[in-house]
Amino acid sequence: MDAVEEIKGRLAIEDVIGEYVHLKRTGRNWRGLSPFSNEKTPSFIVSPEKQIWHDFSSQKGGNMFSFVMEMEGLDFKGALDLLARKAGVDLEQYRSSGYQTRGKEKERLYELLDLAAKFYQIQFSKHKPAWEYVLKERAFSKDTALEWRIGYAPNSGTALIDFLRSKKFTDKEMHAAGVSSQSYHGLGDMFRGRIMIPLADPQGRIIGFTARLLADAPNAPKYLNTPQTVLYDKSRHVFGLHLAKEAIRRNKYVVLVEGNLDVIMSHQADVRQVVATAGTALTEQHLKALSRFTGDIRLSFDLDNAGLAATERAIPIASRTGVNLSIITIPSGKDPDELIRQDAAKWQQAIDQPQYALDWLIERYIKQLDITSALGKRQFSDIILAVVRGLADRVEQEHYIEKVAQLIGVSREALVAKLRQDTSPARLKRKVVQPSAATIDKATLELIKSQDHLLVLVLLQPKLRDFLSLLIEDMLPSPPARELLQFLQANPDFAGDATTTKSLQPIGDYVKILLLQYEALYQDLELLELRYEAARMQARLIEQYVKNQKRGLSEQLQSANDTDTSTLLTKAKELDILLKQVKEA
Repeated sequence: MDAVEEIKGRLAIEDVIGEYVHLKRTGRNWRGLSPFSNEKTPSFIVSPEKQIWHDFSSQKGGNMFSFVMEMEGLDFKGALDLLARKAGVDLEQYRSSGYQTRGKEKERLYELLDLAAKFYQIQFSKHKPAWEYVLKERAFSKDTALEWRIGYAPNSGTALIDFLRSKKFTDKEMHAAGVSSQSYHGLGDMFRGRIMIPLADPQGRIIGFTARLLADAPNAPKYLNTPQTVLYDKSRHVFGLHLAKEAIRRNKYVVLVEGNLDVIMSHQADVRQVVATAGTALTEQHLKALSRFTGDIRLSFDLDNAGLAATERAIPIASRTGVNLSIITIPSGKDPDELIRQDAAKWQQAIDQPQYALDWLIERYIKQLDITSALGKRQFSDIILAVVRGLADRVEQEHYIEKVAQLIGVSREALVAKLRQDTSPARLKRKVVQPSAATIDKATLELIKSQDHLLVLVLLQPKLRDFLSLLIEDMLPSPPARELLQFLQANPDFAGDATTTKSLQPIGDYVKILLLQYEALYQDLELLELRYEAARMQARLIEQYVKNQKRGLSEQLQSANDTDTSTLLTKAKELDILLKQVKEA
């Protein structure tokens, strides 16, 4: 037995999902409200028998691992670790000796950092200037300080090191965790005389600290972060995600700010879908981590040069990641913390009125540059085209080329020529990234629904297999569906158990989800009703396919020569014939 099977054997899928969704038993299955939409009628189903779940509102589904990945924003390895801890399964027995050693070392560092956070919290409660700064000057409540585990690092030099040594941690472990530093005096505390804000991973485990200087000191940075360690990576860590992820999922967007204290103040004001990066150092890894929860990311960086530069860098990154990036403009140029303390309602109003990032950037530079002069036109086009060049979507590129051309009064051709001047290897390697699941539009969801409903009907009702005759793989939006179509067309008389058929094992979870849909929707219907439903789903798939194909042919015809035009028109006629066949069926 491997680790996955042992975890499945120890945990009931309904118990795992029940920690996130309120479930009620309905016959052999469990039902609840979708955690991915604001539905009022439960369409979320869990099947203990099949060890599978399916959400009809979003067309998502899978096993307990895929559910935890969706809810916690984890990859498979992260979900495996989380469920293994829940099930009491020791993953080390399934790993190589080297991996086991590294795993044990990491667990020691997690334990060390958790103890360090507790130590700092105790010191905070004893140090009057520290809690006066936090509770009075920063206006945080006691509950907020406890929720975020705010602490204080004494200025004695070795207070934390002495404490950790008493708990049998080695100097090597303290260095690996990033809480000590070496000087000519010897080993000392990394953080001294500072307010300590723990940094946590998405599951709430401490991986490092941000330290804010309590009293001004010459040549000392106001903020100091844990250095890069095996647990903390500044380019990947999203501050506050462990406490914000439920609100992000519920509101379907996330607000990204610069400062950790901005995040804490926003949460205190009950606007909890707010997180931060380390300053303005926004990376593709940050956006990918957030895209697991939502495709709507709203940026609220300071309106200084660093914030403006960060926004310019973020737009192409967002395009490659497949998320929608917009900008929040705060009145009077305040930061979120200042605005919330003045009027929390205005902070929510600003969040509710974001502007698409590139449009925002264009407006900013129109105000800064004289775009009626030759110099201004050159500077403006240099800046905006540098961002447009990084966009992954060609349609979006075309839109902004047209927009810039109109704004500065030059020809589209001149801008296209300028855009193509960048022939660097980096540009040649850029690839279009498909939108993440979080950004799938309603039309695609409907197409996925049609695909799944037709396939489960023809899978379980062989008399309906004639509806496969006009289908090709390109008509189906998801790879598992194409694989099932290929199998059924190659095996038209198949009547066995699809869950145990060897050829279908690679898409086993997808097949189980289809069977769950059949139970919920079709098992009590007569064959005539099922035939009508299959015909409707087939027509929907083919009509959408024809529509998409004709759109592509239309674009190709605009630049085609006579020979190509003839070929393209022939293809268009073939599509018309296909559509006619569907309507006559």
